[in-house]
Amino acid sequence: MFVIVAKYLIPKGYRGLTVFPFVFIKYRFDSENKVLVNHEKIHLRQQLELLVLPFFLWYFVEYAVRLLQYKNTNLAYRNISFEREAYANEQDLNYLEKRRFFRFWKYTRV
Repeated sequence: MFVIVAKYLIPKGYRGLTVFPFVFIKYRFDSENKVLVNHEKIHLRQQLELLVLPFFLWYFVEYAVRLLQYKNTNLAYRNISFEREAYANEQDLNYLEKRRFFRFWKYTRV
């Protein structure tokens, strides 16, 4: 994992972005934020499981479906299965050690 501070690469309203094998962080001080970094590490694992490109295809298709469902960009984003898993487990800094393969699947249910 490579953590890179890239203020202008991260969209407004977000603090991190993961594209395997890189974690882009908006602000230098956030590179020390263990919860944020853990959230992004969960995305790294998801990307590895789906071989990166399928992850992003699934991510954007699911976002579009959730946008139609909720008619709200923030709710759509928060309800993407990958984000639901990451947010639900970001506080558990040992989560990736015990996480089962394809665990995000549990979070696809509405």
